[in-house]
Amino acid sequence: MNKTLTIDWRDVFLGTEDMSFLPEVAIRTVIMFLIIIAGLRFLGKRGVKQLSVFELVVIIGLGSAAGDPMFYRDVGILFSLLVFVLIIALYALLTYFLGKSKKFEDMVEGKPACLIEEGVFVLDNFKKENLGNDEFFAELRLRGVSHLGQVETAIEETSGGISVFFYTNEEIRYGLPIMLHSLKDPLKTIKTTGYYSCIFCAYTEKKTVGPAGECPTCGHGDWVPSSKKQRVT
Repeated sequence: MNKTLTIDWRDVFLGTEDMSFLPEVAIRTVIMFLIIIAGLRFLGKRGVKQLSVFELVVIIGLGSAAGDPMFYRDVGILFSLLVFVLIIALYALLTYFLGKSKKFEDMVEGKPACLIEEGVFVLDNFKKENLGNDEFFAELRLRGVSHLGQVETAIEETSGGISVFFYTNEEIRYGLPIMLHSLKDPLKTIKTTGYYSCIFCAYTEKKTVGPAGECPTCGHGDWVPSSKKQRVT
């Protein structure tokens, strides 16, 4: 018995809904677009490395809009197309305002943050960026850094990438070592006179035999021997 294949084009383009649902789709798209941006800003820069916030929003939004009509019969292509158009329009509109207003750009995309200055952590900025020590040290080691005395300045960019500016070999100072296990056994008592670094903020000073004392910068009392090795590039 032969069966004739019939296609209901209304279902293909509208699914189970009707045209009155289109305004609600537009409202939902705008709301979800803003929610995605807010969520990514809350997660911090580490969640959007290599992509700008808006590029990631567009990818997520378009991916979702494209996926649902492929799998759900009740989701019409026309609604998905509206989502595509609105996301691209919102992207173009917000990009326009980003170029016109520095305040708006800072509010949405954030600002670069100085994480290390003259070999020492800028603690206020480091805490705000929700960046773990191990992850940050791994980024520095990939750039050939073995201790923070080699680093003049490190900046976390709005993309989440780390920009590192080095001292010359002649300018390298004693600093906190960041090699594996270098912070494993901190000291509270100094047995050998030399340079030591606070494991919490990387403040470095020369100490004599006796109690290590508290760090004058952060108030912590755990120290490790400093390093002054030159970078190998």
